Amino acid sequence: MSKPLPTTNNYREIFLNDIPLLDVRAPVEFEKGAFPTAANHPILDDEERRVIGIEHKEHGGDAAVELGHKLVKGDIKDDKIKAWKKFLEQNPDAMVYCFRGGKRSKYAQQWITKDLGLEIPLVEGGYKAMRNYLLDIIDDAPNWMKPVTIGGRTGSGKTKLLLKLKNHIDLEGLARHKGSAFGNTINGQPTQINFENNLAIALLKHKAKGNPPLILEDEGKHIGRVHFKPKFYEAIKTGPLYILEVSQKERVEHIYKEYIEEDLKLHIKKYRNEGFFKWSETLINSLNRIERRLGGERHAKAMKYLTDSLDQQLKTGNKNGHKIWIHFLLKEYYDPMYDYHVGLHQDRIKFRGSANEILDKLK
Repeated sequence: MSKPLPTTNNYREIFLNDIPLLDVRAPVEFEKGAFPTAANHPILDDEERRVIGIEHKEHGGDAAVELGHKLVKGDIKDDKIKAWKKFLEQNPDAMVYCFRGGKRSKYAQQWITKDLGLEIPLVEGGYKAMRNYLLDIIDDAPNWMKPVTIGGRTGSGKTKLLLKLKNHIDLEGLARHKGSAFGNTINGQPTQINFENNLAIALLKHKAKGNPPLILEDEGKHIGRVHFKPKFYEAIKTGPLYILEVSQKERVEHIYKEYIEEDLKLHIKKYRNEGFFKWSETLINSLNRIERRLGGERHAKAMKYLTDSLDQQLKTGNKNGHKIWIHFLLKEYYDPMYDYHVGLHQDRIKFRGSANEILDKLK
C-alpha cells in the first residue's frame, strides 16, 4: 500500500513564510481572487471547467470525472505537467491547491508525484479555507491591533513619511491607489478580494512581530474602488492621530512632481507616443469624477486651468501651468474637505508638526 501524499492545513505558516502556491483552478477563478505568492497553472481551462460542471450537474460526479480525463490527456496533459515542472523547479517548496482541496488539486498532486517524481503538499480546504482564514484575521484585528494614524492635507507627503517608520502597513500601496480622485495608478487596482487577502497577510505578519503599535495613513472608507470592512475601519479610527503640517507651496510641488512629472514618465514608458494623450485623458477623467462635489462653476474653472496647461505643455513643453489647477483644487476642494474630516476627530489628535518632528515622536 503506497503511503498517502502530504497535506497541510497550517495556513498561518503558509502566509507568514510566503510559501509559493501552485493554483490549479481555472483562470476565471484566479482572476476573481488569489494570493500574492500564487501562480495559476490550471488543470482545467475555463471552457473545460464549464462543460465538466454541466456534466456533474446533469449526470453526477463519476461522469464528470470521466469527462475530465477525456478532456485532459495526451499532449494537453503533458503541457500542463511541463508547466508545473517549470514552476516547481523555480519553487521547490511550493504547495498545491484548488478551490476546496478536492479532485483538481488531488489529481495534480498525483500526476506531479507519478510523472515528475516530486512530492508537493496539498493545501487542505484549498482556496476557500485559506480565504476564510484571512477574512477571520481582518475580523479579529480590531480586538488586538494598536493603531496610530498619520494625517495631513492632500500632498503633505504622508506616504513618504509612513514608509520611513517601522511597523507600518501601506494601505495605499496594497490598494495600488494614491487615495484621491486623481489617485489611479497606471497598473490598476487589485480586486476587492485580493486587497483583503493582502491586507490580512500584512496584519498577520505585523502581529507575529509581537503586535507593536500599527502605523497607518489616515484614509477614508474607500481607497479608489476598494474598501475596508466596517469594523476594521472603525477600529483604525480609534487610535491617536499625528497631523503632518506642510506649507501649501510644498504640497503643490509634491503633487506636481508625483502626478505630473512621474506619472507622465510612466505613461510614456508604457504607451510610448500615445503616453502624453493617455495621461492627459486620465487627468481629465479624474477631474470629471469630482464634478458633482465641486459644483458646476468650480469644475468649469478647474477644467479650463487643466486643459490650458495641457495645451501649453503640448505646444511649448512647459509644464508649470499645472501648478495653477493643483493650487486651485487644494484651496477650493481638498483642504476644506480634509479640514472638516479632521474637525470630527479633534479628540484623537496627539501631535501636529513637521515630518522630522513626527518621525522623532513615533520612533
